[in-house]
Amino acid sequence: MMKRIFDAIATGLALILLSPLLFPLMAILRVTGEGEIFYLQARMGRDGALFSIVKFATMLKDSPTLPGGDITVGNDPRTLPVGRFLRKTKINELPQLWNVLIGEMSLIGPRPLTRRMYDAFPQSYKSAVALVRPGLSGIGSVIFRNEEKLLSGAEDRESTYNEIIIPYKASLETWYVKNHSFWLDMKLILLTVIVIVLPEMNVQRFLRGAPLPTMQHPPADGTP
Repeated sequence: MMKRIFDAIATGLALILLSPLLFPLMAILRVTGEGEIFYLQARMGRDGALFSIVKFATMLKDSPTLPGGDITVGNDPRTLPVGRFLRKTKINELPQLWNVLIGEMSLIGPRPLTRRMYDAFPQSYKSAVALVRPGLSGIGSVIFRNEEKLLSGAEDRESTYNEIIIPYKASLETWYVKNHSFWLDMKLILLTVIVIVLPEMNVQRFLRGAPLPTMQHPPADGTP
């Protein structure tokens, strides 16, 4: 209950404070690219229920059917010019504040996946994330903030995602569900801001007890 109250109050204030940024961006998106402002996509939510996640439109409308599918990499050719900036700064995720406000998501939690990506994760992960609302950010987002960079340098992107990213991200998100608390959420909110400003910073040391990378799961920041 405390988490939901905090989400609603913080999100309402954020939408008011960010409105001078959000409305001009909406106008820019309307007159650039393909003229789309928002992108809605079905994602897996709490208890396995589907909901429509809201983002600023940053990619071609047909991008899910183009080469690459659900996997996006750095400098993805499907990304629109303004979209590159929005994705790099994570501003494209801000419309999800609406999903948080109406109770479909939380500020912090496991990132919601498409059905296809969700089905690729182990059952232990699915059982864990079904217990909580998905998040605007979370431990997986913080640790894998350079996921697109990691994938862009991979010879086989799909194998890299399935064999490296999925197992480690699943272990991180499962750990979060088992250990989540108000104070862990506050820490992850702060770390989210830090990695946006300083994306190369190693924040793993601030997440005491969280699963560490192994030989099979190299550092998610893409460093050697």
